[in-house]
Amino acid sequence: MNSEERRRQIASLTAVNGRVTVVELAERFNVTPETIRRDLTVLDDDGALHRVHGGAVPSNDYQTRQTPLDVRSSTSTAAKISIGRAAVGLLPDSGLVFLDAGSTTAMLADAVAEDPSRVSPEVSFLTNCLPIAVRLGAAGIEKVELLGGRIRPNTQAVIGDTTLRALAVQHAEVAFIGTNALSLEHGLSTTDAQEAAVKRAMIANAAMVVAMCDSTKFGRDYLVSFATVDEVDVIVTDDGAPDRYLDSFRDAGIAVLGN
Repeated sequence: MNSEERRRQIASLTAVNGRVTVVELAERFNVTPETIRRDLTVLDDDGALHRVHGGAVPSNDYQTRQTPLDVRSSTSTAAKISIGRAAVGLLPDSGLVFLDAGSTTAMLADAVAEDPSRVSPEVSFLTNCLPIAVRLGAAGIEKVELLGGRIRPNTQAVIGDTTLRALAVQHAEVAFIGTNALSLEHGLSTTDAQEAAVKRAMIANAAMVVAMCDSTKFGRDYLVSFATVDEVDVIVTDDGAPDRYLDSFRDAGIAVLGN
């Protein structure tokens, strides 16, 4: 396991458990306490957790600030790539697909663009993400539509009343939804109410909802919840996802892929 993967799992464990210690982390990952202390320092500097004597605690119970898209795209990259590739297998043979804005859903677009032959020509994509629309179009995917509305600079997501009105008359076979946080109590959440409204509209107008969520998002909460866990049909994640969450999803009849 490389340092990036280890730190990603440390951040997830801290968020889920509420507190971790240097000793238990060193034993879990079979590294020295000094290595764990360096990991915690890096994660503390990144705002992923807060270092305390002997270990770490979550940085916040509720997050209020969203990291820009270009920064999120460069974090947990390997996990997001694997999630994107796994999600390709959930594309339908025909019909409309919603692709939500986000760094993880963008990896699905990348996977499609790398091998467009994996996508049926009968599939159409509708997205509220400018980079995703450009990526798919540049790869030669013909049936790609970008929702109209106002572009939010921080995430390059299209939002607003125009966007919601357009979604209200659409129905997708599958909606691929990203999330900034996922907890059993608060569900899927984000920081921006207008982005949350678009996500809710996609979920309400899709036959199947696929949440794409890397393991660093588990146990976290943002201020605006846009879906409960039981509104999701499939969760695509990575091998760092906590077992407690995966067991709860499966017990609720939610399929889990990528783990």
